Amino acid sequence: MLKYIVKNNVKEQSAKDYLKRHENISSSLWKKIKKQDEFFLNGQKIRPTRAIVKPGDIIEYRIVEQSNVLPVNLPLTICYEDDYLLIADKPAGILTHPLTFEAENTLANAVMYHYQQTNQQIGCHPLYRLDRNTSGLVVFAKVGQIQHLLGNNHQLLKRYYLALVHGKLTMPNGTIDEPIGRSLNSIILHRVDKNGKNAITHYRTIKTYDDYSLIELNLETGRTHQIRVHMSHINHPLLGDDLYGEKRDLISRHALHAYKLQFIHPFTHKEITIESQLPLDMQKLL
Repeated sequence: MLKYIVKNNVKEQSAKDYLKRHENISSSLWKKIKKQDEFFLNGQKIRPTRAIVKPGDIIEYRIVEQSNVLPVNLPLTICYEDDYLLIADKPAGILTHPLTFEAENTLANAVMYHYQQTNQQIGCHPLYRLDRNTSGLVVFAKVGQIQHLLGNNHQLLKRYYLALVHGKLTMPNGTIDEPIGRSLNSIILHRVDKNGKNAITHYRTIKTYDDYSLIELNLETGRTHQIRVHMSHINHPLLGDDLYGEKRDLISRHALHAYKLQFIHPFTHKEITIESQLPLDMQKLL
């Protein structure tokens, strides 16, 4: 059951107007609220379309969802969970979400199994996807409003990565502001392309080694393969990235880990910071 207390600085209005204007729910979520008819005002069940609210009123509603993602008993590391979201630590080598050719061995399957075992009737809503061989933190929304507010919003949901890249960067800290588009004649490869979509990556060097560097990155945009394309573009591709760089002689996958998240919780309004330890295959290279 989701709960809101109507703010003191608003006038009497319909529940629909209040939730959309002051709690940022989407039109699609309001449609679900109407359809489910599990809406309560000050503890009394009421049709949501008839509800009129005033300051101090308590609004509650329940959304029960079905999902076509199959629950599968797979290892799952949960770094944070509450009534509104779940943050899981994805290992390298698995997909974030099922695809036609791989529908059962993904992080989403493991999350749905967890929901099943804990009697949570929730759909599967990852806010973003990590590449198969990128490890690290993935956020799953339990509430449509979270997905509406935070999904791919890099200003509200700040995502930080650690990467090992070839060589020593001439500029230890910097910003790569280069548009990215799909490569010609490829459904997988992307490239810096003046006609592509805006893409901005910030980086800073943490430590340098003989042949490679450990860097931290954070993104203003979320383009496909953005970090991998940008680092290759400045001639410092990720170690192990045989798609945009060189052969995998030091590590068996591209050395990229989504290690930290920072955001203000849309419901509790608390600042949340979650970190994930660097995987062993990257640790060994340090």
